[in-house]
Amino acid sequence: MSIPQTVTEILRKHVTLEVECIDRMYLNLYVPKLQYEGGVASFFRYHRGATFASSALMAPMTDAFVSSIKAYAKANEIPLVYFAKKQRKDDVAAEYLAQFNQEEGVLFIGVAQEKVSVFRTQKRRNPETGQSYPWIVRSTAMVNQYYIYAVDRDFGPFFIKFCSYFPYNGRLCINGHEYAKRQLQQKGISFEALDNGILSCEASEQLQAICDELSADKIDALLRRWLARLPHPFTAEDRAAGYRYDISILQAEFALTQVLDRPLSGRIL
Repeated sequence: MSIPQTVTEILRKHVTLEVECIDRMYLNLYVPKLQYEGGVASFFRYHRGATFASSALMAPMTDAFVSSIKAYAKANEIPLVYFAKKQRKDDVAAEYLAQFNQEEGVLFIGVAQEKVSVFRTQKRRNPETGQSYPWIVRSTAMVNQYYIYAVDRDFGPFFIKFCSYFPYNGRLCINGHEYAKRQLQQKGISFEALDNGILSCEASEQLQAICDELSADKIDALLRRWLARLPHPFTAEDRAAGYRYDISILQAEFALTQVLDRPLSGRIL
């Protein structure tokens, strides 16, 4: 005769490891001053000193940025991969990661066309004088996105994506489990890894503490460290004037890992 058990009873008796952490976090990278029409006009007219704010002024910036990415890839022997339509980027990254044997570095740079929000110039006419003048407006366009897949000594695998068109918004994607694995390795704590998680750990309390310590400041430090070594769309003068990337959360996923002592425990549920 079997006696019914509650979920709480089963978990209390059979869970060998329990840990809560950030799983996957997808973050916006953007320059706050360049997210609206007036800010874009101010950048070109008052910061760059142009007579008019026009999308014609964006083209040289884009050309220089794209050229710097390609030159960086060539100088460092980094593969430049053009993603095929419907190709899973994570699968491509996994192939390069499997062959990577360094503490940190760039795996490859992927290129994909995507529809994004951009700024364009629209011709308007002064109703009193009849003269035309350029006006910055928000629009959308299919432009190249550059995915920089890399490995960080503290965070493990991650990627930064840059739009190749002004205002060069981007994304940063990190994985909390990969961060935890790197920290355990650095502290010399023995553990058994899963593809996206941890199966066992000799110091579960320290593992949880590591996960709890993954803060906004540490994520920001990761971004700043890699922005300093990767090609950048804005000059040092631009950044000194306050045109610097900020971060906001686009998507966040959190995980509760509960490892059971044997497969039978899971079937009981």
